[in-house]
Amino acid sequence: MKCLKIVMPVLAMAFFATILLPLSAKADEWNKKTILTFSAPVELPGVALPAGTYVFKLADSLGDRNIVQVFNKDESHLYATILAIPDYRVEPKDKTVITFEERPSGTPEAIRAWFYPGDNYGQEFVYPKPRAIELAQANRQHVPAMPALMAKSVTKPAQSAEVQAIKKAPVTAIQPSGNEVQLAEVHRPQISAQAAPAPTQTAMAKAKRLPKTASSLPWFLVIGIMSLTGSFAVRLVAKKSL
Repeated sequence: MKCLKIVMPVLAMAFFATILLPLSAKADEWNKKTILTFSAPVELPGVALPAGTYVFKLADSLGDRNIVQVFNKDESHLYATILAIPDYRVEPKDKTVITFEERPSGTPEAIRAWFYPGDNYGQEFVYPKPRAIELAQANRQHVPAMPALMAKSVTKPAQSAEVQAIKKAPVTAIQPSGNEVQLAEVHRPQISAQAAPAPTQTAMAKAKRLPKTASSLPWFLVIGIMSLTGSFAVRLVAKKSL
């Protein structure tokens, strides 16, 4: 019977560990939590960050625009809540990718977009219109822009009125010439001359992930049945040995 008392807790621990580990692993995939260390100052819309380690999280997703929040290393301080729009790449990487804008002399590098490992879609940050004009002219490419008054750094929770206002802010695009145009005229990240449309790519990515998610519950049941079968076997052996 001592053998049975030892084996049963071990089987139970293995069963619950199998359940809990996949759930915790998916937490970061939901909010795209990423820890980034910059060796030099960087710029985000409405805020400049000194060199250091920061946590980037996706706080909300509205389909055509997203809310990104940036915290300090231990997530005890919120530096900024930023509006972003989807940015697309044909070949996802297995590590975090940060892209930068060329910057005017004497200013920190401005972060253009953030891609979570394995994702086709990333977050392209929307800059205040005056800054977007400078970046567009320096980079010779369009830059998403929003009214300067609505692009100020917000350090309140995602549910606050200030953040809700950011979600509804009008977003345009600044061309290298400095002209302001409708975002849809120049920003089509889902279209690629060498790739299928983004919905197809996204569907394929989901299809690759679904088997892992769908198979979790059956595996839990199998492990549970194996645990029960093992316990009965141990009990039988224990009785015979008495």
